Amino acid sequence: MTTVSVTFHAATGEPRQVRGRVGKSLMQAALDAGIDGIAADCGGCLSCATCHVFVDGDWLQRLQPVSEDEAAMLEMTATPRAANSRLSCQILLQQELDGLSVRLPASQY
Repeated sequence: MTTVSVTFHAATGEPRQVRGRVGKSLMQAALDAGIDGIAADCGGCLSCATCHVFVDGDWLQRLQPVSEDEAAMLEMTATPRAANSRLSCQILLQQELDGLSVRLPASQY
């Protein structure tokens, strides 16, 4: 099983590095690691926006573009959407994302 390193930064700034399985979503990596701040109420079905993250730096350009459905859900996040906002259920971990860094919003509700 191939994994990649991902760093989640809490809203307060503390980083936590985890390993996520290639082929799984960033949201699933957060849940598997017990990351506080990712609620994932819908389980990754793109229907709740409670897995909102802010993608750091140049990582945003390495991700697949935001779909229409994801864009619509990003308009419903508890913490206002930013230019680097994504739903972690829509980020599929790939080897090219080893080292990915994201920040968690202050609230998902």
